[in-house]
Amino acid sequence: MAKFIIHGGNPIRGKFSPRGNKNAVLPMLAACTLTDQPVTLCNVPDIQDVRVMLELLASLGVSVEKRGACVELCAADLKTTELDEQLCRRVRASILLAGPLAARHGSSLIHSPGGDVIGRRRLDTHFYGLRALGIDVNDAAPYRFRRKTLCGADLILDEASVTATENILMASVLAEGETTIFNAACEPHVQDLAYLLVKMGADIAGIGTNRLRVRGVKQLVGAEHTVQSDYIETGSFLAAAAATGGALEVENPGDTVTLNVLEKGFAKLGVNWTLRNGTLFQSLEKERKIVPDIGNFTPKIEDGIWPAFPSDLMSVMVVLATQTQGQMLFFEKLFESRMYFVDNLMAMGANIIQCDPHRVVVNGAAKLQGEPLSSPDIRAGMAMLIAACCAEGRSVIHNAQMIDRGYEAIDERLLALGADIERA
Repeated sequence: MAKFIIHGGNPIRGKFSPRGNKNAVLPMLAACTLTDQPVTLCNVPDIQDVRVMLELLASLGVSVEKRGACVELCAADLKTTELDEQLCRRVRASILLAGPLAARHGSSLIHSPGGDVIGRRRLDTHFYGLRALGIDVNDAAPYRFRRKTLCGADLILDEASVTATENILMASVLAEGETTIFNAACEPHVQDLAYLLVKMGADIAGIGTNRLRVRGVKQLVGAEHTVQSDYIETGSFLAAAAATGGALEVENPGDTVTLNVLEKGFAKLGVNWTLRNGTLFQSLEKERKIVPDIGNFTPKIEDGIWPAFPSDLMSVMVVLATQTQGQMLFFEKLFESRMYFVDNLMAMGANIIQCDPHRVVVNGAAKLQGEPLSSPDIRAGMAMLIAACCAEGRSVIHNAQMIDRGYEAIDERLLALGADIERA
């Protein structure tokens, strides 16, 4: 088990370049099985979840060739469509192979997917959509998906699930006729997958909205695509800089719409930035204060489906609030276990009231003390790293490999920005 040792008190500041979006590249890797021609992806982050997905694909017979931050994949000669059980359990994205494998190759066998333990993560919406397209699936693990006649359908998803939207979208591009997916997730990473599929020959309309229309095609072709920057990583480092009293210059931070969504939450915590020539500048702001709602009421940051504030940034924003003057309510609507990590912050000295599994009230600014901690999931682990960088004294974060699943070389990159951190 890896661990990080951090001595807090150093501002995070300097130049930062986000890697490719983790949640975009994982379904793109699965999409390579939709064609027998090479698919090349660039700006691929070197993180644990990507490595496991590449192992899964290689075990199926997909050829994988890495060249720096680019990966070329070719699924011309698959030897099996049954996924390895242990690899499935190491990554949530293993479920994303269900739709494309069944659609193009007739069947797939998927064991229970792994991933962060942040509450129940349903597969019902995946099954509903794939069954409507003509793919049979049993209700108990391991899940065997069998294609019958793949035909378009009119779908209304019961939840705007990102992975279900991606799975159904990848299967529908090869279905006969037209498919409409209403209440589809429309996060930037879903859009990026759709743009890759269009390059591969798919006919998709409504990208960026919650209603996708797909006209099925006979086959897809190879393509090259550059994965968009990871806005969750950008937001995490912006929070780290603000919480520690630093400043950050972010190259290629993402598109304006995405940054506007993030800014709505950060501005409530007194964090502002400017954009010049494609670079984001976040300057040092002393004595930041939480901005109250009209009437001096306690403000709230709540997550939700896009374009609401992203759930994956809620943990780091809670830490940022502990270092900001004022009171803030956080309302986590998507995952019932996302907020359980705040016990660790309270042990460090944070003034937090946990109202229920979904809501916490943070009173800042608090002086944090170093503590031994353990990372329960990717985003809580990053939040603990930021808290440790803010704290006085020494913190040890155990189970650090959880953070490695979503952030490339996190210790080296924080070290380059001034943090006192080492891996052990």
